[in-house]
Amino acid sequence: MKPAYLLCLALAAAGCSRAANIGQPPELTSPRETEEFLAMTNPPLNLPLDSGRPEAAASLWAGTQSSLISDRRAAIRGDILTVVIEIDDEATISNSSGRNRSSSESLSIPQMVGIPQRLGEKLPEGASFDNLADASSSSSYRGNGNISRRDQLTLRVAATVVDTLPNGTLQIQGTQEVRVNFELRELTVSGFVRPADIDRSNEIAYDRIAGARISYGGRGQITDVQQPRYGQQIADIVLPY
Repeated sequence: MKPAYLLCLALAAAGCSRAANIGQPPELTSPRETEEFLAMTNPPLNLPLDSGRPEAAASLWAGTQSSLISDRRAAIRGDILTVVIEIDDEATISNSSGRNRSSSESLSIPQMVGIPQRLGEKLPEGASFDNLADASSSSSYRGNGNISRRDQLTLRVAATVVDTLPNGTLQIQGTQEVRVNFELRELTVSGFVRPADIDRSNEIAYDRIAGARISYGGRGQITDVQQPRYGQQIADIVLPY
């Protein structure tokens, strides 16, 4: 097929997917289709040593979550903890650069064993070898740049331990979807945490998550209007001006 024909098919398919949402709110993702649900439904086999004893179930010192001495913090695959996201960053960058250069060149042959004088007689009126060439140039450049950014975000989201690394580090992942009218807000957080960084309330701050990936966005009618059309995006890439 010709590339232009394939491009038309791709644009038509994209248009059909958008047309399916006309008059309908965006669909929520099923919780059973997430990595968190898989981690909670397939935990590792972790039976207490005395699980075969009937009296162990009534003991206050058992290793279960209901025990008085048990650690309520997330520790194994399938456990849940709370991630506290409080981002308040501000950055200001200002750059200024300048350059100035000038040059001048002059060339003349007033005396050269009489040759300029003999040749000067054949030159047009007003021409002379006394000022054979004279050139000058100058250039000037100045640039200024200023960047100012402020990010502020306060959220709390429940995350699930999806894996335990050989060194004991926990890999977590959490998703949250909130739909208001025809707009769906999505929050995703993932990364790696040390069990020691989880506080007694089973919470951890975002700045203690290694390799943190935090995404807060949305989809729906408002987001769709804010995005440029596909044709405009392609034109911005293809057009050189």
